[in-house]
Amino acid sequence: MNREHARQRLEKLRAEIARHRYLYHVLDRQEISDAALDSLKHELTALEEQFPDLITPDSPSQRVGGIPLKGFKKVTHTAPMRSLADVFSPEELGAWEERVKKFLRHSTEEAVSEGGYFFVEPKVDGFAVSLTYKNGILSAGSTRGDGVTGEDVTENIKTIDSVPLRLELPAVLAKAEVKDKEHGVGDILSRYPRVKAAVAALPLLLEVRGEVYMTKERFAAANREQERLGLPPFANPRNCAAGSIRQLDPRIAASRCLSFFAYDVVTDLGQETHEEGHLIAQMLGIAVLPLTKCCRNLAEVVCYWDEIAEMRESLPFLIDGIVVQINSRALFDALGVAGKAPRGAVAFKFAAEEATTIVEDIILQVGRTGVLTPVAVLTPVSIGGVVVSRATLHNSDEIERLGIRIGDTVVIHRAGDVIPRVVRVLVRLRPHGAKPFRMPKSFCGQPVVRVENEVAYRIADPAACGEVVHERLRHFVSKGAFDIDGLGPKILDRLMEHGLVTDPADLFALTKDDVLPLEGFATVAAENLIRAISEKKSITLARFIFALGIRYVGEETAIDLAERFGTLKRIMVASQEELNAVPNIGEVVAKSIAAWFCDPVNEKLVARLMREGVRVRRAVSRPVAVPLAGKTFVLTGTLASFSRDEAKEMIRACGGTIAESVSKKTNFVVAGSDPGSKRARAEALGVPILDEAAFRKMMDLL
Repeated sequence: MNREHARQRLEKLRAEIARHRYLYHVLDRQEISDAALDSLKHELTALEEQFPDLITPDSPSQRVGGIPLKGFKKVTHTAPMRSLADVFSPEELGAWEERVKKFLRHSTEEAVSEGGYFFVEPKVDGFAVSLTYKNGILSAGSTRGDGVTGEDVTENIKTIDSVPLRLELPAVLAKAEVKDKEHGVGDILSRYPRVKAAVAALPLLLEVRGEVYMTKERFAAANREQERLGLPPFANPRNCAAGSIRQLDPRIAASRCLSFFAYDVVTDLGQETHEEGHLIAQMLGIAVLPLTKCCRNLAEVVCYWDEIAEMRESLPFLIDGIVVQINSRALFDALGVAGKAPRGAVAFKFAAEEATTIVEDIILQVGRTGVLTPVAVLTPVSIGGVVVSRATLHNSDEIERLGIRIGDTVVIHRAGDVIPRVVRVLVRLRPHGAKPFRMPKSFCGQPVVRVENEVAYRIADPAACGEVVHERLRHFVSKGAFDIDGLGPKILDRLMEHGLVTDPADLFALTKDDVLPLEGFATVAAENLIRAISEKKSITLARFIFALGIRYVGEETAIDLAERFGTLKRIMVASQEELNAVPNIGEVVAKSIAAWFCDPVNEKLVARLMREGVRVRRAVSRPVAVPLAGKTFVLTGTLASFSRDEAKEMIRACGGTIAESVSKKTNFVVAGSDPGSKRARAEALGVPILDEAAFRKMMDLL
């Protein structure tokens, strides 16, 4: 990117980030996820590092929040409440350490003292506040605001049970000494003499900073109350906590049952490490997180990051990473500030599920049935630890709904193994000359048509398109079908390029001598491929039906057909009415199946497969005396404990059936994270919804 393009992009990024931060910090509104906003900030920081002369005083990288609301009294902080820079990988964390070492002019190993160079703690998704105690009594609580000036929210802070209203200073030390024998608190005081001295002689004013947050349980309760009142749900716990603290009526904050923990004691009490600041707060009865640690090097930090990530879902509050900072207060202060963030600390974020990137092009992919799917070609971006360069746009209706154009900046979502998708276009970042997408009139030399009442565009004659033939072959050998080991897309390409394979039956006619001349095939490799194909000539009826690639027939429908008819011959001669009578198969699917087997080309393909030695095994009838007999399940979203295929097998083993779409006949919808429209459809129809815990409990009881 040249300097002029960088300048234009930075102008748009600054305006967009500032807008979203104002919405969040000032108006308690959120239009895009935190992960998406982080991605925009990360892009801006990277560009500013590349072009430092383009940094402007009003850049979001040079400020913390927004302006305080006029409804609150303004408070000037004794020391700025700074935000943290983000890193998203061990490599970026290592680069931060190198900058620290360069600035301090010594290695981290040389500076390790009193337990560790780095102090690490979970980064709770909360709302930063500052508390001031005068003579041990809570006298003020304020928000971060713009980092220099915040808002006085003392009355709302007082509603939080975990915030002590009074620090019983003489008694605290005495109680700690008494607890020594039972709880080990006195051991902390004996090991940390500076902590003991600080607790014994507190100054007139004490300032503590921390996070107000809402537990997952309380957040769920708050949204149930919103639903009862007919109000829209809160977007996330942090928004709810922030909105509660900034209500002019303290009774609202009290009703939300918020929580607080301290992450820093700002007042100098003689503490020399950040760890000691935590311990001082703890000894004074102020809540701190229990999952903190001192680490000697980055290897220990990364291990801690992995450990916290594993326990993330089991924690009672939301976290989005860990905070890593130099433990020594002297070194931390010596590092100073870069922009508006301290050099001595960073937020080491977990892999985000959303990020922003640019649509460089929109291309078409063709499926085995001739359906054309538009795909966004993206500037590569890491989401959830995976580099994403493409995202499906589904169909032209979805493109129109999103209003997406080539050149747009978009928000990409990816959860677990879910295929990445575009969820939002950031129109304000749209460059001049962004091009709209138009479906072509022809593809692969064939007319492009759109059937009435369908959203998809397709090729008029799919069989005449080489790309469709290739997709059909890939489907035929895929895991859910013939599952032929070693026969991947590249080998299929070679076989097709040399004219050895034009339809699935050709695969079973291949010999070692056919394959040997191909590049990369020595004798052993050729023999292994032919053996792998031969070993899969015997196949279950359900897999065979699925492998044929009949339109609308997925794995579940293939299983339903196999269990209903038992043999291939009975399916081939079944009428449309007989097919329509199969559970979970409607009129459209039945018509497609009947039409496929009536096509002479398809009849010849099946006959030739049989001649080449393919044997379709008769389906075994499912026993009826099983707990879920007659129950239909639909699965949606990502399950944490097992894959979707494993969940399906559990249901089938208990006699249940799987459907791909939700209808009035559906008995249960199993909804994992990121469930999509199927959950909404179930709610609209009143179909019972099982979360992962409820589903596991159901399976355990069967």
